[in-house]
Amino acid sequence: MPQSIKIWPHRGRDLMIRWNRIYIDRPADVFEAAMAFWTAVTGTRLSEPHGEQGEFITLLPPHGDPCLHGQRVGGPGGAHLDLDVDDLAAARRRALDLGAVVLADRGHFSALRSPAGTAFCLTTGDGEHAPPPVPAPDGTLGRVDQVCLDIGAAGYDREVEFWAALTDWEVRPSARPEFDRLGVPDQLPIRILLQRKDTDEPAAAHPDAACADIEATAAWHESLGARRISRGAHWLVMHDPTGGVYCLTGRDPHTGRMPS
Repeated sequence: MPQSIKIWPHRGRDLMIRWNRIYIDRPADVFEAAMAFWTAVTGTRLSEPHGEQGEFITLLPPHGDPCLHGQRVGGPGGAHLDLDVDDLAAARRRALDLGAVVLADRGHFSALRSPAGTAFCLTTGDGEHAPPPVPAPDGTLGRVDQVCLDIGAAGYDREVEFWAALTDWEVRPSARPEFDRLGVPDQLPIRILLQRKDTDEPAAAHPDAACADIEATAAWHESLGARRISRGAHWLVMHDPTGGVYCLTGRDPHTGRMPS
């Protein structure tokens, strides 16, 4: 972590982040299949489509407030993070001052790219209660509760600096040198992990699920059409039935932390 990182002080409630959410972005031709998988593994149901072209959908949990959504996109897809803020104009100015680029403004949200090219949105929605873990058919608990920002090596330190300054959240090093974590407040539903990639590939993002039993969860997901791609130290890299990347991790689905 470079010593030059500056953590901006809070400037009142105008920039307070009051909720966050993951958008699972999938191409139009496989969107319905992707959403069928994700509702099955998260125990949710789909809202009615919304947005100017019906491109957005919300995964509605049986308990708690929504923090998972889907977006029908024209490109290959992936995932992106939304931050719900008290003052959208002030948050947008702050992001631009830190090097972000605005892609679109839609009144109640702004779509941006970070300096390394990570897509994200600033929005005006909110929530209050994070959904609890959901059981698989065998009773194994799991919860999609993290977005991993995959950053090329050359832009990684600058990207960590950007997210720390934008959110005012502490950067916490991981036990593994390729990861850093933002200190997201406990009341928010989505953890944020940054991963330094070995190459300078374009920035991307993917969702992660905390699992009480990775192998049991992976077997269930495979029965629904997912595929294992590779194994990490305490995670499995998976493809959903439409080829979208996600990970199953050994973190506690209640707390989001690794077991001691």
